[in-house]
Amino acid sequence: MTMTFYALSSSSSFCRNTRIPAISFSHLSRFPHLNGVNKLTLSPPQFCNAGVSLRGKFPSVRLTRCEKEDAQNGEVEDEAKTFARRESTMPDRFIYLTKEAPDSTIRWPWFVALALLVYAWRAVLFELSNWRNAAFAIVRLFRDLSKFALALVFHFIGDPITSLIALVETAIYSVRGFYSGIVAYTPVRELTTVILLASSVLAIGETVAPNSINKQSYVITLAGLLGYAAVHSYISEPFFWTVLVGLYGYSRLIKKRDDVTSALPSAAVLAGVGEPWVRVVVITGYLALAMYHNSTKTSSEEDRQTLGEVPPVPLLVAALAIGVRLAAKWAGNRHLTWMIV
Repeated sequence: MTMTFYALSSSSSFCRNTRIPAISFSHLSRFPHLNGVNKLTLSPPQFCNAGVSLRGKFPSVRLTRCEKEDAQNGEVEDEAKTFARRESTMPDRFIYLTKEAPDSTIRWPWFVALALLVYAWRAVLFELSNWRNAAFAIVRLFRDLSKFALALVFHFIGDPITSLIALVETAIYSVRGFYSGIVAYTPVRELTTVILLASSVLAIGETVAPNSINKQSYVITLAGLLGYAAVHSYISEPFFWTVLVGLYGYSRLIKKRDDVTSALPSAAVLAGVGEPWVRVVVITGYLALAMYHNSTKTSSEEDRQTLGEVPPVPLLVAALAIGVRLAAKWAGNRHLTWMIV
């Protein structure tokens, strides 16, 4: 009996750990035979549950302190543990001895897995290198085949292809040089004079013989090209005069045109690119020819003039060259001004 009440004198803190309700020591004074020689002291943990068997013998003892603390701390046994211990006869005070000790971490399998991964990765790299070598071999094969096909083509038709490439390159560089010459060296004053004099001759011919320009636009364009070639010394002067006479004979004899219309291309070119005395002679002579033709022309020979046609191509090209030169000069001045500012 003394041992029983000795166990009941355990503190409430131990009851909190072993889930046993605590006993209020104030009610132990009702049992004077317990307050004798043997004084209540702390008992070891395995005897704390002995007070549970005394609940029926001592109904006046309050056993609510540990229950309230357990309810506040929320310590409820897991359903899985309850289900696992539903048929167990082990006392609650020995349950903590049944917990499994944690196993130590085993690391050597990781080294095995690492070795396998390294081996597998080396195998993958080896396979990828094989695929890379195969892809490069296929590319080299197509490259060699293309070289062989190109060599075969050049073996049979290499010279014409080379000549065509050289011709295209020459044409591109010629156009580039021509454009650069127009932008940098176009004689604006001389071209303006050429346009004015040639336009005067064309106006005289168009007034006396309407539609004389539209009837022979290609001949006038050819005469303008001859004048450009003669100015730049691409052709000789005797050849230039011979071609002009041939143009007049073609219009007069083959096309059966009148003298004013036949002489219009040659007179316009000579008035534009000739020497000053040649210009005076040509304009004066063509004007006299036009007046004579107009005086001898009958009313039945009059044609209706067509307005709104495109001007001759040589004059249009000369005007375009002047415009490009002036535009480039203006842009250069604006650019330099902007750079200075």
